[in-house]
Amino acid sequence: MNKMGQHDLGTERIGKLVFSLAVPMIISQIVNLLYNMVDRIYIGRLEDGALAMAALGVCFPMITIVAAFAQLLGSGGAPLSAIKMGEKRNDKAEEIMTNSFMMLIIVGFALTILTLVFREPILYLFGASNQTFKYAESYLTIYAVGTIFVQLTMGMNSYITCQGFSKIGMCTVLIGAILNIILDPIFIFLFHMGVSGAALATILSQGVSCLWALNFLFGKKSILKIRKKYLKPNIKIVGSIMALGISPFIMQATESLVQISFNTQMLRFGGNTALGGLTIMYSLTTFISGPLGGLAQGAAPIISYNYGAKNLARVKKAFRLIITSCLIGSILLAGSIMIFSRQFAFIFIKQGEILEFTTWALRIFMIGMTIFGLQIGCQNTFMALGQAKISLVMALLRKVILLVPLVYILPCFMEDKVKGVLMAEPIADATAAIVTTISFAIFYHKKLKNELENNY
Repeated sequence: MNKMGQHDLGTERIGKLVFSLAVPMIISQIVNLLYNMVDRIYIGRLEDGALAMAALGVCFPMITIVAAFAQLLGSGGAPLSAIKMGEKRNDKAEEIMTNSFMMLIIVGFALTILTLVFREPILYLFGASNQTFKYAESYLTIYAVGTIFVQLTMGMNSYITCQGFSKIGMCTVLIGAILNIILDPIFIFLFHMGVSGAALATILSQGVSCLWALNFLFGKKSILKIRKKYLKPNIKIVGSIMALGISPFIMQATESLVQISFNTQMLRFGGNTALGGLTIMYSLTTFISGPLGGLAQGAAPIISYNYGAKNLARVKKAFRLIITSCLIGSILLAGSIMIFSRQFAFIFIKQGEILEFTTWALRIFMIGMTIFGLQIGCQNTFMALGQAKISLVMALLRKVILLVPLVYILPCFMEDKVKGVLMAEPIADATAAIVTTISFAIFYHKKLKNELENNY
């Protein structure tokens, strides 16, 4: 690592390098997780917390769609930039990054306008009831105004970490997270803004994070710069970014589809109590996917850089370390939530019906997450290697092919309809994790191993 905090992705010891890059990402994800949880913890303690919690769950699909577009342009372009850096073609890496920057701005404004114009039909489509609509509308209206900040923060931070500046990338998340934790109680309770206060705290915090990230990328320390000559989007480059980014986009966008399916089915069979419990369960799944995703994303620049530099032995070492760590992590985290389900549910809500529902439902919901680390490790490695088509198929498998149909099919064959909806999650998680792992093993032996043998 040099004096500026940049790691040498091609020569530093793999174990130390993965640790150095992944730990800041994991910390970022944990802090990000905490501030999202704090939002829901405060909301759950409002006088009308049960309805407010259910309303927040109704807003999740739209929040997920916003994140999906940031993934499309950020996660789609960052690996390409890292590969070009490995090839010593920084000018092309800068062109990719600048094109992504402009597209994030365009898409951000478009999403803001569409959300504000169509928010009422959107919310009812996403599972709002007459009781929860007013809370959901107040949250989504304010959140939509800050969409551009969310887009730029999430999208451009990928270009900071792909250069090896993991600590700077961590600070992007930390700044927003800490500020949000501070502002939440002020707006929600001191100013008596309730759900609207939570949304306002979120977008203001994202705005500050956005300024931090852009200040770095426009500054002297960044290796790659946002260049004026590349501000006009190049259709070919944008197409390449979107081709690779379509997999994380679909992973996020289909998560929205999953949330809508779960929301409507839970509301149908279990009412607002089940919908509120589902919001808590989704919050706790990020307790697993967040840190493990941070671990895998932290290693991605190592894999991308060394793949571009044809140093495939280092690619192999990095992947083995990541897949092992992700699997152990998912077993420990999901197992803890299942064993202490009541304690985890109690963090969010103290009201009897939702607490009791979430306690037993979590034990079903989390079973498949115990091996979900396999999916996270393999999926991120496919992305880091630029394998857009394979990554896309794996992204579709769990959610579109398995999970969404099961949410509607299983209740037809079970007396307890709510339990039928819940069972869809572990079946889809476990099946997708196994299939993705087998697919990567086949890919490794057919392609990477051959390349490895030809180069050494």
